[in-house]
Amino acid sequence: MKNVAAYIRVSTDGQLGDDKFGLDVQREQIIEYCGKNDMNIIRWFSDEGESGAKYRPGFDEIVYGDVSNPPYEAVVVAKSDRVARDINIYFYYQGSLLRKGIELISITEDFGQFGVFANMLKAFTLTCAEMERDNINKRTSAGRTVKASRGGYSGGRTPFGYKAIDHQMVIVPSEAEIVRTIFRMKDDEGQTYKAIVAYLNEQGYTNRSGSKFSISTVQTIYENKKVYEGLYRYGGKTADWVQGQHEPILG
Repeated sequence: MKNVAAYIRVSTDGQLGDDKFGLDVQREQIIEYCGKNDMNIIRWFSDEGESGAKYRPGFDEIVYGDVSNPPYEAVVVAKSDRVARDINIYFYYQGSLLRKGIELISITEDFGQFGVFANMLKAFTLTCAEMERDNINKRTSAGRTVKASRGGYSGGRTPFGYKAIDHQMVIVPSEAEIVRTIFRMKDDEGQTYKAIVAYLNEQGYTNRSGSKFSISTVQTIYENKKVYEGLYRYGGKTADWVQGQHEPILG
């Protein structure tokens, strides 16, 4: 027996009492369908008097809440327009549930009856979901690129000496002291990386993970000199340096 959640909805207050496809009708149809198809309804979700175009708190709880498989293997609705009148939105929700391992079953438009076409529909739905993720990634990346072009921190691991707070790079005083020591010993005193590492470890300084410093760690810090001078770049070594919005450690 398949464990399922059931969802019912009417879109306006006026439909609560006189809609021919009201809550009671939907409930009866779902109960009958599940009884015939060896499905066990373990929870009901509903949206009563919510606008189908904008607000579906009950259904959103299924899609974005802690509803998962197990125990829910499917969500059963009486008709696809109870989820969304726009078929594209319906497919979006179906794809979102499929990614959680949960089927979306409309008993009026039972896609399962179409055999191989049911798999084609699922494939199409997942393709739409994949395209949506790609578009979100592109928009996010574009936003980060624009922010970076203005010198703003755009994500990723912050250089030693800084931490991220509210999407900004902020100086860590204890780490900044080590950064200044490295550049003083390297640039002003002409010390080797080996000598700098030996000094830091003798003084009891540790890197971000709490371990002793190594030559590679010190070299990485030294190669971030432009960041410590107040510049910033995002997108790899081919990106251009711009004036950063963070406070420089060296100056």
